[in-house]
Amino acid sequence: MDGIKKVLSHNAVRVRQYAFSFVKWILFAALTGALGGGIGTAFRYSINYVTDLRLDTPWLCYLLPLGGLVIAFLYRVTKLSGHADTNLIINSVRTDGKLPILLAPVIFVSTIITHLFGGSAGREGAALQLGGTIGSFIGRVFRFNEKDMHMAIMCGMSGLFSALFGTPVTAAIFAMEVISVGIMYYSSFVPCMVSALTAFWVTGMFGLQPVEYVIKNIPSLEIPNVLLTAVIGVGCALVSILFCLALEWTHKLAARFFKNEYLRLSVGGTAIVIMTFFIGTRYSGSGTNIIDQALVGGDVLPYDFILKIIFTAITIGFGYKGGEIVPTLFIGATFGSLVGSLIGLPPAFSAAVGMIALFCAVVNCPIASIILSIEMFGSQGIVMFAVAVCISFMLSGYYGLYTGQKIIYSKRRTRFINRNVK
Repeated sequence: MDGIKKVLSHNAVRVRQYAFSFVKWILFAALTGALGGGIGTAFRYSINYVTDLRLDTPWLCYLLPLGGLVIAFLYRVTKLSGHADTNLIINSVRTDGKLPILLAPVIFVSTIITHLFGGSAGREGAALQLGGTIGSFIGRVFRFNEKDMHMAIMCGMSGLFSALFGTPVTAAIFAMEVISVGIMYYSSFVPCMVSALTAFWVTGMFGLQPVEYVIKNIPSLEIPNVLLTAVIGVGCALVSILFCLALEWTHKLAARFFKNEYLRLSVGGTAIVIMTFFIGTRYSGSGTNIIDQALVGGDVLPYDFILKIIFTAITIGFGYKGGEIVPTLFIGATFGSLVGSLIGLPPAFSAAVGMIALFCAVVNCPIASIILSIEMFGSQGIVMFAVAVCISFMLSGYYGLYTGQKIIYSKRRTRFINRNVK
């Protein structure tokens, strides 16, 4: 009898522990997701507003250097210069998990400035930084310990990513997968999912729609079509390396020759202005209009992806804020459409495959990428997307957008390597 009582008592303790942990994370994630959804809604509407304003007032693009000075001032006065980027968020999941709360308003305003004046940047960098900062702040309010703070940050990242892209499952998996390639933080699955769903519902309440497309002409699952789709995957792996190297080299050269932030941002902004003057505003901002065009089978220019790489590398490399994911989708869509038209695949389908494959290659998150393809394009072509994703993931090597990201296991064999991406 005593043995039975001990077993029952032990099981009762475990049940209480699990129940307490479950309720705690549900409440925390719902609060984080609600706050993230509200901030994400404000952020999306702000981005949309300044983008429309820039399109209606093209001369705003020529004020980008002035916007750069404002960004430099914001980071200088808040003492965030040189430390506030997405890598800070990723590294915080392995350290004490404490992030400066000032990072949230500063990255919010700085990203709006970049988009208003035509810098080539996305919005996910701000989403991950905003989300991570919110999760860290609420975690401190809840007096979480260091391990729980790590989950709190991933929870915040999921909420903001979901709010900005309208892809809750991708948001949850991405936050779990992006920190350490080869390891999934399954303990954070419930809070990340709840946060992402709550943020998704909040944005829906304010009239924001998820990012979804209908690809009508998806090739049948036959060997020739699969092989041709694999070609796009190979190409996206090569383009991802080019993109990551362009970002890295531009950042290093800018930091080396222009150590003063004000000068560096002014020079980078001036370079973008000069290129915009000669080329036009096609590559200003995130470029979602070109993505939409590619995904309906519209004509894209054969050099679109190259010029977008150059514009984005200069914008981000010289210190303007935003993110690289939406430019990545632009590059992937235009490159995929180009390759598809050359090898005989439907351009719209090829653009979609290029988007997902390049996304995977630069963030090293194959599971999140496959789920993203379902949430954005439906499940009909999942096998084709998966083929391109697995190939781009392996052939992109150890390059990536986030140098704080760890590659825990080799992409070629079951070997522990524990190294940062290049």
